[in-house]
Amino acid sequence: MLRILYTVYFWLIAAPVFVVHTILTALIVTVGCLLGGEKFFSFYPGMLWSKVTCWLALCPVKVRGREHLRKGQSYVFVANHQGAFDIFLIYGFLGVPMKWMMKQGLAKIPFVGYACRAAGFIFVDNSSPKAARRSIAEAEQKLKNGASLAVFPEGSRSETGKVGRFKKGAFQIALDLHLPIVPITLNGPYHVLPIGSWRVRSHRMEMVIHPPVYDTEQSIDSAHLQQFADTTKQIITSALWEEFR
Repeated sequence: MLRILYTVYFWLIAAPVFVVHTILTALIVTVGCLLGGEKFFSFYPGMLWSKVTCWLALCPVKVRGREHLRKGQSYVFVANHQGAFDIFLIYGFLGVPMKWMMKQGLAKIPFVGYACRAAGFIFVDNSSPKAARRSIAEAEQKLKNGASLAVFPEGSRSETGKVGRFKKGAFQIALDLHLPIVPITLNGPYHVLPIGSWRVRSHRMEMVIHPPVYDTEQSIDSAHLQQFADTTKQIITSALWEEFR
């Protein structure tokens, strides 16, 4: 019975409010950034949008580890990718202004894609190695201006909720710019909205922010980057709920 009531609530109330709020947020971000307020409008409207989305979905959120972050420090945040609500969880509750590194295909979403471009987010083009390197160079340029970056190094959402292989791009950026990697463990978004589903479910979510990881080695060869990625993955996996390990 509760499941039926939630479904009715979601499609009659939450979903329409979400659509309207998304369009308004995209317009505010676009106009604000184009008028020169990128530093504010690229983050705070999206943060509020993400929090409201979690509230609308009736998903309680728990955050652990914010004490590991230092104000004014730039980071490269890397997180496991359980489902669509990962974005709302990080954007809404991390509390650190950031740029997103996202799939090229997301640029095609009406309103949202244009707002993301105006906000200076980086769309990853994996059509060729040259295009991928260009995306990394663009991200590095953004970070030189004092921003932080959020990346899902798996590249796509998990089919099972378990963590897949990490790609090396985020770790190359961190090493090139001598920035710390902050591993983030996400639990619960897989149950809210997994890949391939349109059915949103109310479920608790948790974000665990781990201490920053500093790589002091000078090597940025492929083997070292993959080792760095694998070590970070182990940290993230250590805080997963048992069902996702």
